[in-house]
Amino acid sequence: MATVSVKGVSKLFGTFRALDDVSIEFDDGGFYGLLGPSGSGKTTLLRLIAGFEFPDMGAITIGGEAVERLPAEKRDVGMMFQSYALFPNMNVFDNVAFGLTVRKLPRSEIRTRVGEALELVELGGLETRRPHQLSGGQRQRVALARAIVFRPRVLLLDEPLSALDKALRTGMQIELKRIQREIGITTIFVTHDQEEALTLSDRVGVLRDGRLIQEGAPRDLYERPKSAFVATFLGDANLLEGIVEGAAIRLDEGPLVRTTAPLPAIGSRVTVAVRPERITVSPEAQTSGGEHNELGARVEEAIFAGNSLTYMLSRGGRKLRVFAQNTGSEPVSADTPVRLVWAASDTIVVEA
Repeated sequence: MATVSVKGVSKLFGTFRALDDVSIEFDDGGFYGLLGPSGSGKTTLLRLIAGFEFPDMGAITIGGEAVERLPAEKRDVGMMFQSYALFPNMNVFDNVAFGLTVRKLPRSEIRTRVGEALELVELGGLETRRPHQLSGGQRQRVALARAIVFRPRVLLLDEPLSALDKALRTGMQIELKRIQREIGITTIFVTHDQEEALTLSDRVGVLRDGRLIQEGAPRDLYERPKSAFVATFLGDANLLEGIVEGAAIRLDEGPLVRTTAPLPAIGSRVTVAVRPERITVSPEAQTSGGEHNELGARVEEAIFAGNSLTYMLSRGGRKLRVFAQNTGSEPVSADTPVRLVWAASDTIVVEA
């Protein structure tokens, strides 16, 4: 296994800058998620690490070895594609064995390695089936077995679960985490699914327009996003704007909002974010004191989703959202004036 280091990497396609001076360190044995909207550069970064593209600037090392000019076959990297790219005319065994056969390993070793890989992904006994005889989840496991069977130093996954339905995807997230932990391989995966990135990753990097906007542990990114973009892309967030007034923010519409986060100079304009699940909807005014914030709003709609409720609210011309657990009590009905209450520590100061 190996640490992967990307330093000052840029990549252009004609005049389009797909990556712009990106630097990230992928720890040995870690599970790292690359998250961002379409066109953010996450798949380009994965292809540069794999050796399918070469950077215009910057350095890429695997295990301390410079690889930015090495072809893909010399990088000792396994890659699983979004489409799985299985050979339809080959059975499961031959699909998984393909890379080993190309490397001309002895037949006995190929049988041993393929057997181990199929047992790891829990497909033992399905060696003779062809891809069309497998479910979507089983095809995904075959593709994963093929990517790890030659024991690469690094595993790259491009939207590995996007072709599966929600129920299968949730199950495979658990399995993928288990397999990665068992083999201890440095894993980098691309996803557009925020929940998937938070669930699987040890660390997450958020890209936008070819730049790394923020990276860190999933909880740190979610609890303390640096920008409004990260706050709204990595989950939901209510954004409020105002002017710094002492140790609080005077919102544009008048109320004072408190935070425990450091603030810029008095008179500075700031944006704050509040996660919807951190807000309590109360029909009456609270006497919560300086540790909490309180804001008046009106319920527009209460959306039932089984184990939870989503309140859509308005305050003047501003739309707000609150998530609440379904406790069995009747939800607050539409057109009801309410108070929104949250802790000062849940007011996150972000870049606009």
